[in-house]
Amino acid sequence: MTAALPRFVSYLRVSTDGQGRSGLGIEAQRQAVAAHVAQASGEVVAEFQEVESGKRADRPQLAAALASCRTRRAVLIIAKLDRLARNARFLLSVVEGSGEAGVVFCDLPTLPAGPIGKFMLTQMAAVAELEAGLIGQRTRAALAVAKARGVRLGNPSSTPATAEMAAAARRARSYQVAARAEDVLAVVREVQAEGASSLRTIAAELHARGVLTPAGKAGWSPAQVQRLLKRENRGSIVESH
Repeated sequence: MTAALPRFVSYLRVSTDGQGRSGLGIEAQRQAVAAHVAQASGEVVAEFQEVESGKRADRPQLAAALASCRTRRAVLIIAKLDRLARNARFLLSVVEGSGEAGVVFCDLPTLPAGPIGKFMLTQMAAVAELEAGLIGQRTRAALAVAKARGVRLGNPSSTPATAEMAAAARRARSYQVAARAEDVLAVVREVQAEGASSLRTIAAELHARGVLTPAGKAGWSPAQVQRLLKRENRGSIVESH
């Protein structure tokens, strides 16, 4: 008797309505899921999409995905851990609610089944939650110091009061640009699949679709597309001016 293919239920999430309508972010997640499922010689039996903040626990589509996993005895598959949550308690509730087959994340190493795997996954989420909390804490502290020293907050021309604040601002900017670059690259791959091969053609198509650069600017040049692709190949995506 031929063994049944491993079955997966895919959960995709973006944070904004704009990303949901344009497909930015969703397509990159779908590609990551497809690659993981193919490697496992499995099949995606259902897909659920959500446009919701990662801080919210009440997610109808996630609840539907979990129910589908339980009824089909399928694995819940998610492209990245931060597409689900950085809250360890919420993550554990999802792991517990997924049923017998459990949860896999395409950006994490394969975890063993059972209590050990759940423990390791919870520890990873706890580290991510701590990192997010520390970043927020440092940002609030830096803003408080700046305000106390008379710096006009929200003014792009204002100079950060300290070198530490400037470094924190650069790090935060880098994180934002890297996240946007991943989304833009998904669109670039779609454009290439549709026949655009030159940098100039890709730039024109991105502009026509209203896609902003990773730095949040309108308009694309061939050089910007080239830098984006080169940085992807190096495994480090930073700001493309």
